[in-house]
Amino acid sequence: MKQFAEKIMDKPVLDALVEGPVISIQKSSVYVDLGPQGTGIIYGREFINARDIIRKINLGDTIKAKVVDIENEEGYVELSLKEAKQALIWSEAEKAIKAKLPIDLIVKEANKGGLILEWQGIPGFLPASQLKADHYPRVLDSDKDKILKELKKLVGQSLSVTIISALSKEGKLIFSEKESDSGERQEMVGKYNIGDEVTTTVAGLVDFGVFLKVEEGLEGLVHISEIDWGLVEDPRQMFKIGDKVQAKVIDIKEGKVSLSIKALKENPWTSFEGKLKKGDTISGVVIKYNKHGALVSIKEGVAGLVHNSSFGGDAELKKHLSLGKTYDFTVTLFEPKEQKMTLTLVENK
Repeated sequence: MKQFAEKIMDKPVLDALVEGPVISIQKSSVYVDLGPQGTGIIYGREFINARDIIRKINLGDTIKAKVVDIENEEGYVELSLKEAKQALIWSEAEKAIKAKLPIDLIVKEANKGGLILEWQGIPGFLPASQLKADHYPRVLDSDKDKILKELKKLVGQSLSVTIISALSKEGKLIFSEKESDSGERQEMVGKYNIGDEVTTTVAGLVDFGVFLKVEEGLEGLVHISEIDWGLVEDPRQMFKIGDKVQAKVIDIKEGKVSLSIKALKENPWTSFEGKLKKGDTISGVVIKYNKHGALVSIKEGVAGLVHNSSFGGDAELKKHLSLGKTYDFTVTLFEPKEQKMTLTLVENK
């Protein structure tokens, strides 16, 4: 029993980064000594995905990899070099943010909200409001086409920027070209507290949210999940550059301000507290498919998930549930404070 417990304790944790020397390099696999945790293997798809990295590896080299399977059929710990590289890059990005490290990057593209750059293979956005004065598009009538024309002049140029935000879930970075004094910025941010309501101006629009100008030299991000209680597909369809918007400060961290627009609106989930529970039957409209199943709206801003596993798969779910149609559902989970609800279809007899 003791030996069994020790064996379990030695097992690596799924998704953890592990390190060890390379003990064998085969035609389609690499073996890594993980000490008491066993032997790691990089093979199959993970070997193919990391061929460019593996070519540079020699026997005895110590490498870092990410655990993707604790123990496969052969008893090896399956590893991923590609995922480990990504995890390390995001870690480097966080360090660069804290150190305010200047980075020289080439401008790849321009849109009406700013510039697209790339750092270590990760795309990033530089809002126009974060450009230095000599690069900022000076357009008197705020014409978006004229702004874009000016921003396109920067494509191909090298800019010295800093990373100000790393959104690993979205796989994106946010850059700034402004050389702001750290003490001055802290003083600026220090004027605000969590819960403050602020009047802002839309400074940038991206697929994952809206950048709002709080005051000259200070912007906050409204993540797409904080725009509205209802489903938001594209922030660009809801706002335009220069719009005045009321927002609420929901987080202040490391000189960055996070904002919410929906926090100033009535939470529609509260209207169901004490009125809806597990086992109840309700009607709802199918509004979207996602990788987990179908989202069903029972009221503007309140939606539940019908998991595809309840139909045996995604294809079967789509046969039974059509977008835009109304059906009856049974509530299987309802947590209004967490804005969580799961449903199953009530089959017609």
